[in-house]
Amino acid sequence: MRSVPAAAALETFPPEVVVAVKSLACELPSRLGVPLSRLYVPDIREEVIERGIVAEISGATIWRWLSEDAIKPWRHRSWIFPRDPDFETKAARVLDLYARQWQGRRLGKRDFVISPDEKTSIQARVRCHESLAPGPRRSARVEHEYDRGGALQYLAAWDVHRTKVFGRCEPATGIAPFGRLVEQVMTTEPYASARRVFWVVDNGSSQRGNAACARMTKRWPNAQLVHLPVHASWLNQVWRSTSRCSSARC
Repeated sequence: MRSVPAAAALETFPPEVVVAVKSLACELPSRLGVPLSRLYVPDIREEVIERGIVAEISGATIWRWLSEDAIKPWRHRSWIFPRDPDFETKAARVLDLYARQWQGRRLGKRDFVISPDEKTSIQARVRCHESLAPGPRRSARVEHEYDRGGALQYLAAWDVHRTKVFGRCEPATGIAPFGRLVEQVMTTEPYASARRVFWVVDNGSSQRGNAACARMTKRWPNAQLVHLPVHASWLNQVWRSTSRCSSARC
């Protein structure tokens, strides 16, 4: 139980002060002269005192008041509103593929779904000294300093239903590097002799538009590009499923 002085301290401020502080916490940060991401309890406390709402107040008291009403001052999430007029149709088509359906029919055993993407500008770093293996009463030692070896682009293709990843490193992205990733997959069984291989791609420059679709089917007749809606890369499974580049051919 709280001591008598502590309990009395909680009742020091009248309700109108509590309301004023909570109202201040919900104001635009720009009116307080702080950035959007920096409206913290100390900022609120400083403004409360400067406005003369109270002569003195602790940050812990303000935090407790805000916490009671689940007020989290100006936390926000980045958001992009869908701008593709066919967003729902395109997204549903991709989700159907993930559920092994295409145009209302179940995929067969010789149908595959591939989710590819590019992770750009991965820094290649070379340690100034080789790592030392652990020894008696000594942990492994890894050199802190490194030299920059330039940047590489990691391209990966994830078989959605077989949980298999193909990867490679390239000096740059583009149509030709993406084509080499496709060739790496399509010349491997069971994709080489598959009935259909659906490639779920975003709208990057190397896979964009009807020209990319025609280029794919001309080179690989059993392959088909399926485009995600604009601003829907979060529907692309490859980077959700592959957290390491262990399969990359660098």
